[in-house]
Amino acid sequence: MARTRDFLAIDLGASSGRVLAGRWDGARFDLAEVHRFANEPVSQMGRLHWDALAIWSEIKRGLARYAAGQRVGTSIGGGAAERPGELAGLGLDTWGVDFALLDRAGNLLGNPYHYRDRRTAGIMALAFERVPRRDVFMTTGVQPMHYNTLYQLLAMVLAKDPQLDAAATMLTMPNLFAYWLCGQPVAERTHATTTQCLDAHTGGWAIGLLEALLIPTRILPPLVEPGTLLDSTSAEMSAETGLSPTPVFAVACHDTASAVAAIPGLDTESAYISSGTWSLMGVEIPSPVITDAVLAAGFTNEGGVAGTTRLLRNIPGLWLVAECRRRWQRDGQDYGWDELVAMAERSPGLRSLIDPDDPSLLNPPDMPAAIRTLCRATSQEPPESVGAVARCCLDSLALRCRATLDELALVTGRRPRTLRVVGGGSQNRLLCQLIADACGLPLVAGPAEATAFGNLLVQAMAAGELSGLADGRAAVAASITLDTYEPQSGAAWDAALSRLRDLAAYTPD
Repeated sequence: MARTRDFLAIDLGASSGRVLAGRWDGARFDLAEVHRFANEPVSQMGRLHWDALAIWSEIKRGLARYAAGQRVGTSIGGGAAERPGELAGLGLDTWGVDFALLDRAGNLLGNPYHYRDRRTAGIMALAFERVPRRDVFMTTGVQPMHYNTLYQLLAMVLAKDPQLDAAATMLTMPNLFAYWLCGQPVAERTHATTTQCLDAHTGGWAIGLLEALLIPTRILPPLVEPGTLLDSTSAEMSAETGLSPTPVFAVACHDTASAVAAIPGLDTESAYISSGTWSLMGVEIPSPVITDAVLAAGFTNEGGVAGTTRLLRNIPGLWLVAECRRRWQRDGQDYGWDELVAMAERSPGLRSLIDPDDPSLLNPPDMPAAIRTLCRATSQEPPESVGAVARCCLDSLALRCRATLDELALVTGRRPRTLRVVGGGSQNRLLCQLIADACGLPLVAGPAEATAFGNLLVQAMAAGELSGLADGRAAVAASITLDTYEPQSGAAWDAALSRLRDLAAYTPD
């Protein structure tokens, strides 16, 4: 019998976190959830923070559950849930851009800010007075967004924040928790690319850009590649959790980088969509594409595994439907996701469309009402029923993917032949079919747990269990079932795309 080894993936999202165990048998991963917990921002005196210590407490609780042989339920992959003996490593991934500051003794200087905190409102205009927008992009290859780490740091500079004065080290969120696990303060490259503080040409920190914005460069930690062995978990961790000393790997610490690493069959003929609350749509390429066309089209270059680059755009995802569902719940109508999809499927398609990027949909108090208002403003019949609203959202999201695909083909000079969708949205059969129809391409869906699989495969590569990224993707394919959707009814979607482009050009009086 082949030797089995366990790897632990700590996967932190912007609304929940999980500790998962991946059992590796030499050919496939069997994935099981050990611990799940909520991860909500905390508002305090008008500022929005992450509760870093609460997250840390939950991570330790998950590790203790694993050490005690406990799991939440049966294996996600369908195998047996009991734990074999050898634990070979653990890795941690999170959302992008947010960070913590440590003093010279390594102590945390306050709770990290949440990327939606209002301190960065209007900050980019102030940044571009010092360094033009184009120059920022041409240095970093990253699309300027007000919540990027670069602008969060500039906001602290302009506010004369005393935490910044006292700081000796900046650690992005996954690297903070890895530091607490094993004592090594580093910056993993895929996550560091989301900060917009890296020079895309040299691969190092963009010292000139940071100095031009008066951001202290003394706080920047050493950069490491995904797959770097940092150290073993500390004696303190063993005492608190019962976990034996375990190698801690810097995986692809940005959750989307991990998700893309785990996409079976991803090649030069494919585009990917990491589909969840938001959708990240792009292609995997050997090196950044830094041109005026890429800047104008809103694409960004982020680091990937094995020296790859993810050229992508962040587009609205299932958050629109989730916000509608939340409003309906407040009104006493508690619809499950499967129920909503079924109602949407029974509703006529392409009747009402919205531009998912419209500012009025950013964070309205009543999403269904905002959607109806936007439809009326654009001379369309507003969707009234629950199913019609959900169908309007899903149709519009599929069309946004089509528009992004067209723009991606323009900036890269090639049009993908296959779409590969991972994340929670890959389980939404209606959405997958609509995207395939809108784009006129076959769509391969899965895995839903791509981020966790990517975390695990980078650890297995580092431990010598996998020979490289292609081998890792083949292992993921062997661990799951993939679904394929063939495109239908292309002419109707071509006409709908013209309507969407007109809606995107709409401006209120």
